[in-house]
Amino acid sequence: MLQRVSRARVSVEGELVASIGTGLLVLVGMEPGDGPEEVEAVAVKLAGLRIFPDAAGKMNRSVVDVGGEILVVSQFTLLGDVAKGRRPSFTGAAPPDHAGPLVESLVGTLSAMGIPTMSGEFGASMEVDLVNDGPVTLVLEASAGRVR
Repeated sequence: MLQRVSRARVSVEGELVASIGTGLLVLVGMEPGDGPEEVEAVAVKLAGLRIFPDAAGKMNRSVVDVGGEILVVSQFTLLGDVAKGRRPSFTGAAPPDHAGPLVESLVGTLSAMGIPTMSGEFGASMEVDLVNDGPVTLVLEASAGRVR
């Protein structure tokens, strides 16, 4: 899931871990079948997604076009299944030893594309503070190297 933001920051135990100005807050949940192809596809989509306004106010500019930043926050609860009972099941989320390196790879890939990219602390209990600009919130799903 991504949100267009005016600013966003992440703290762990009261300590600021990362902050950005104009850009994208990306909440990431990895599934067991995710791998390098999905990471690359999501990075390319995030870099090119035209969701920032142009001079006419139309969503026609990307995070790259506006000189924005990206804050990536791992959030396995995005994959919570609440179909049965009242307590979510997280069996659809990749285990930490699989998900952690993929989240790091996403941050590295975005940075290598020249986008200033920060991240939360994988596996930590984080406080996320943001100002959603628009509001604009989109859900991206990647599978087989494709993003929809």
